[in-house]
Order: sequence, then structure tokens, then C-alpha cells
Amino acid sequence: MRRAHLFISGRVQGVFYRAFTKEIADSLGLNGWVRNLRDGRVEAVFEGDEERISIAIDRCKEGPPYARVDNIEIIWEEPEGLNGFEIRRTA
Repeated sequence: MRRAHLFISGRVQGVFYRAFTKEIADSLGLNGWVRNLRDGRVEAVFEGDEERISIAIDRCKEGPPYARVDNIEIIWEEPEGLNGFEIRRTA
């Protein structure tokens, strides 16, 4: 069990990036959350199998149509035991 904390920059707000991220997590059976940040980035947390998290990160690099991902900062952390995946309010 691993946890990846992502900060995604580029054109990632207003292009359904959060919904795209939730679909990825749900399809891979990952737990966590995603939210917009006031500085224009998207923040996401994935918890689960490391291989599945790596797949999710690769898909996040592509993004949904109309998105442009310039950079993803990844911080590996200890898992908190989250259950399910949710879209959170802007922080």
C-alpha cells in the first residue's frame, strides 16, 4: 500500500480534470481525493497498489481533452487508509 500526493500544473482547471482523475481512480480501485487549488493547479492523492498508482500518474500526465499538463510534482507519503475517491472543494 502506497500513497502519492500530486500537484499538477498547466491548463488543468475548467477542462474536467477533476472528473477525469476520479474516473481514473475508480477504474483502478484507488482511494483518495482531488481538488482545484486557488493558484490554478490541481492537487490529488492516490492510495493503493503502487503499480496502479503509477498507471494513474501516467494517465494524469496525459489529462483529458483540452487539458495541457506542464508538470506533475509527486510526493510519496505514508498511506492514511482512505476509503473511496472524492472530488473536494477548492482549497
